[in-house]
Amino acid sequence: MTTSSGPSDRYKAVWLIFFTLGLGTLLPWNFFLTATRYFTNRLGDPQNVSSLERLPGLNSTYEDQEPPPTYLQARFNNFMTLCAMLPLLIFTCLNSFLHQRIPQKVRILGSLVAILLVFMMTAALVKVPLEPLPFFVITMVKIILINSFGAILQGSLFGLAGLLPVSYTAPIMSGQGMAGTFAALAMICAISSGSLLADSAFGYFITACVVILLAIGCYILLPRLVRARPSRGGRGGDHPARREEWRGGRIAVLHRSHSIWVMALSVCFIFTVTIGVYPAVTAEVKSTIAGSSDWEKYFIPVSCFLMFNIFDWLGRSLTAVCLWVSTAQLPMQDTGKWVLTS
Repeated sequence: MTTSSGPSDRYKAVWLIFFTLGLGTLLPWNFFLTATRYFTNRLGDPQNVSSLERLPGLNSTYEDQEPPPTYLQARFNNFMTLCAMLPLLIFTCLNSFLHQRIPQKVRILGSLVAILLVFMMTAALVKVPLEPLPFFVITMVKIILINSFGAILQGSLFGLAGLLPVSYTAPIMSGQGMAGTFAALAMICAISSGSLLADSAFGYFITACVVILLAIGCYILLPRLVRARPSRGGRGGDHPARREEWRGGRIAVLHRSHSIWVMALSVCFIFTVTIGVYPAVTAEVKSTIAGSSDWEKYFIPVSCFLMFNIFDWLGRSLTAVCLWVSTAQLPMQDTGKWVLTS
């Protein structure tokens, strides 16, 4: 398959690779997100925390005598959201500068390897006893690293897809949506099995490592299936023609941005509200009808994580079938593709 002559994607191999890469960008973070019970358990008072605690709803003796949450437990979701979204915002903006100075292969492979190392360390720490405060600090640092490298990875991955026909953006979006659904289903299965909390968390993080390794293998295989368009003017902006091209591109972006400002603001506000309540607020919601029934232990995994991610996946996947706004109404399409792929 080549970028110039259009797709000849036998057996949908390239499509599946982009789907796997999309899955690999968000699955690690979603496994981290759905393991909040493990993290909050580790942040409790040492004398009240048992390493053999089962998943919620499976240890009635512990639940009946559950101590009040500590400060770190009560604020964990808030700090987690802040440490995740702020680096994501910063490094998403920095992508505009990093892609001019760092080769695409280094950005993608480097980010995947860095995230893999963070999750390997996270899996190892499951078996290492730590005091609540050091564990909290280490966890927040890991969240910052995961989302910083994740932002670079996502921006670079969409830039790579921009070199190919537009249909190859859809599998990335679909893979990202499937990541949350897969993590939520894994959490529900762990609750159903009655796994120990530490064992379940260890399985989460090892699964994330396996998926990242699979994504690394897919990215290494991709050049064998796709002959990408050669870079113009080297990797940076030192070439005079390259500098002139970038200057003209910036002017075009500013000139045409007025055509999409309503849609851009809408997307911005939607993400502001969504990320503001998920999971910091939604994960703390309690069922008023569950009582002591089995639904109580499945309420958050189903209503918070599974439902959110199913509709997230559907929304992302439907873009491959229908577009509310046609591409003819988006004058920024060519300029946006130029910015991503240069």
